[in-house]
Amino acid sequence: MSEAPFIAVNAHDVLSRHGLDSFDRLWSSRFDEHVDQIFRDGGWNTVARLELEDANGEVQTFYLKRQQNQLARSRTHPFGEPTYAREFRAVQRFARLGIPALEAAFFAQRTQQGDRQAILLTRALDVYKPLTFWFEHWQLIGWSGRNDLILAAAALIRALHNAGRMHNSLYPKHIFLKLDGDGAGARLIDLVETRRAWFGERDRVRDLKSLLRRSKAASRSQKLRFFLAYLGRPRLDVEGRRLLMLILKQQSKADHFD
Repeated sequence: MSEAPFIAVNAHDVLSRHGLDSFDRLWSSRFDEHVDQIFRDGGWNTVARLELEDANGEVQTFYLKRQQNQLARSRTHPFGEPTYAREFRAVQRFARLGIPALEAAFFAQRTQQGDRQAILLTRALDVYKPLTFWFEHWQLIGWSGRNDLILAAAALIRALHNAGRMHNSLYPKHIFLKLDGDGAGARLIDLVETRRAWFGERDRVRDLKSLLRRSKAASRSQKLRFFLAYLGRPRLDVEGRRLLMLILKQQSKADHFD
């Protein structure tokens, strides 16, 4: 049992050109470059990189994620659903809300002889690098570049929270940034745990605590610059200080249990 696949308009031609516009072909095809393979709880998922030449001779790059019996349970899916189905919905929701994130090119799921299978194909963010990469090269980046990265990351998280969402796993490795002559751009990845910020400020504090706690390469003044940009304020006011104290309190608790 399977459902009609989602195929992005801007990916349909190149996938069709290579005969990869169906679940069966994407599922059964073998690809040389496997980025990751995980076997867990009687199921598995793999990630492969695809480089496909389009009709204009240009290469379009994707990441193909395939999984079997990797389920997530929730109130709306008490018997579980493929985690890639949850991530696909989040990718589409973020696109509607205008939150820069992954771009889905193909998604479908099916049940085959009792096995729950799903495919999620996303465009590669090759011009972007995770914040962890930038932190590794932090001292080699000029002041202007570091500032652009800080402001881009802050604007991204502000957009996320202003839309009433939380990432719920907000680590530097999940923020992808690019740096060019026009400044910096940012996108979010790994959206499977994202959800509505039901608890408002508490959820926002949790996201910010997770990010700032793991941004050890950034100085205190750089973290403050990020926080002010996130707030959209030139300096700390009473409300900003209160929120910052909440974040620091949560960070201290997390450090205590490490």
